[in-house]
Amino acid sequence: MARRKSGRWRLRLAGVALLLALVGAGWGWWHLSGWTPPRAAFPLQGVEVGSEDGPVDWVALKTVGADFAYLDASASAFARDPAFVENLEGAKAARLQWGAVHRYDPCQPADKQAANFVTVVPREATMLPPAVWLDQLAEDCPIKVSDAAIESELTTFINQVETHTGKPVILKLSSGFERRYRIAARVDRNLWLERTWLQPDYAGRPWTLWTANDQLATPALPGAVRWVVVQP
Repeated sequence: MARRKSGRWRLRLAGVALLLALVGAGWGWWHLSGWTPPRAAFPLQGVEVGSEDGPVDWVALKTVGADFAYLDASASAFARDPAFVENLEGAKAARLQWGAVHRYDPCQPADKQAANFVTVVPREATMLPPAVWLDQLAEDCPIKVSDAAIESELTTFINQVETHTGKPVILKLSSGFERRYRIAARVDRNLWLERTWLQPDYAGRPWTLWTANDQLATPALPGAVRWVVVQP
């Protein structure tokens, strides 16, 4: 009899613990979905958006505090974001500063990727520095790519994009890419790092842009938005 009672209490305690964990997780998600870094610490804040985020209400986005928008533009040697032109027009109409993002593919030649970016992104004096998104590793490339070739090809891509835009690129560097290739120490460009809630430190040097919350809920988009801040 005592064993049965003990077993029931264990089940009840386990149920209570599970309930508390679910409540805590729900509260954490709710709090995070509305969190952005304080304006006093980071006066300039904005977003990164692409076709996967759905249609953007640019007026609403500016109302919630976006000062700029980085627009997903191209990827690899041939892919192009189908919403780039529409998003560019919307950002300009809302009088937001804008920049373009290329998702770099270490399996493809740098000159073909640069040509893709140049074809998609217009050269405008008012645009923000172009961003090179570095998150894809070369391990799955059909032809083996050495670490030296990664750096060499990336440098070629950077040079061609900078020639087109007239602006130095910013490296949007994932923790996995940096851990594998240590690019931050070898390519001298400003950094855009990612870590929700806590400031990122995985590059070993200061960052310029920070994706502080990739799950921000706003009335401007149907889903979560990637919220980005500028180092003051």
